[in-house]
Amino acid sequence: MISTLDPTLRHHLFEGTVIPAHPLALTETRELDEKRQRLLTRYYMASGSGGVAVGVHTTQFEIRKPEFDLLERVLALAADEIAAAQLSRPFLKVAGVCGPTAQALCEAELARKHGYHIGLVSLGGLNNSTDEELIDHLRAVSEVIPIFGFYLQPAVGGRLLSYDFWRKMADLPNVVGVKIAAFNRYQTLDAVRGICDSDRRDEIALYTGNDDNIVADLLTTYRFEVNGVQAEKRFVGGLLGHWAVWNAKAVELLAEIKHCIANGYAGADALLPKGIAVTDMNAAIFDVQHSFKGCIAGIHEVLQRQGILKGTWCLNPDECLSAGQAAEINRVTRAYPELIDDVFVKTFLQRNEELLS
Repeated sequence: MISTLDPTLRHHLFEGTVIPAHPLALTETRELDEKRQRLLTRYYMASGSGGVAVGVHTTQFEIRKPEFDLLERVLALAADEIAAAQLSRPFLKVAGVCGPTAQALCEAELARKHGYHIGLVSLGGLNNSTDEELIDHLRAVSEVIPIFGFYLQPAVGGRLLSYDFWRKMADLPNVVGVKIAAFNRYQTLDAVRGICDSDRRDEIALYTGNDDNIVADLLTTYRFEVNGVQAEKRFVGGLLGHWAVWNAKAVELLAEIKHCIANGYAGADALLPKGIAVTDMNAAIFDVQHSFKGCIAGIHEVLQRQGILKGTWCLNPDECLSAGQAAEINRVTRAYPELIDDVFVKTFLQRNEELLS
């Protein structure tokens, strides 16, 4: 039986919300730090996020390797914390789904087992597949769990995807959203235009994953002529690695953007410079100077400074801060204090002291 998205959650998804990409908390010996992993999930709920994405790039793809075998554990830990919180508002659980079709189907079943609502399907590693093979792959996964299409930039393991691919993908009946993280305006345009040209355009929620262009993505309306009629599409929310840090401020930012749009774009002149500040901060965290080599460690660095994580350790010992990256993070935190949620985090940690040992 095909699993579909609950109407309340669908409405929540289409209203637009903040979905941070969940990091992986490790000890100095590179073992799972279960308490800090739970703390991270609590942080995102306390900040007002509308969901979390677990088992994605920010959670480290290495969790799937047999020597670590952490995928199910991290999915289960987040699901347990969300259930225990008994939230009075909708909260989306998104699970990363990777690999060839057999692996992806197993991961989709695992996500469904732990109550995840949507699978975010990465096509990284499928570089030799044709568009038709990729569509067949997505169709198979979507028969297990509702899915997000995903444009992941090649610099961190994704592949280039054509307008024709997105046009065909949008017709799949259990695609409920698309995360576009191409970090490229032309490729973003290909994806949005392909979706707009489908009769299902209004059944697919667009989420920005373009951490380099968050505010502009969320403010922009895309318009295309389709069969003589103008079709429109907007990014309604974000599913972002950047929102793994300073998350309370991300929630405030999305609310400000929504208010701006609802009021005829009043205040957009102030939001656009704020968007440049966010991009500058992202450049430091994601280590753009070194082709994103330190992007996960950069996220960890911010969370460590705030006291949420104990260190910046990654499963791959070569994943670490690049030379000069810490200084860049120092620079942007000094430059944009209004986008830092340190005060919120301090209070949050005081309320969750039992997980800090």
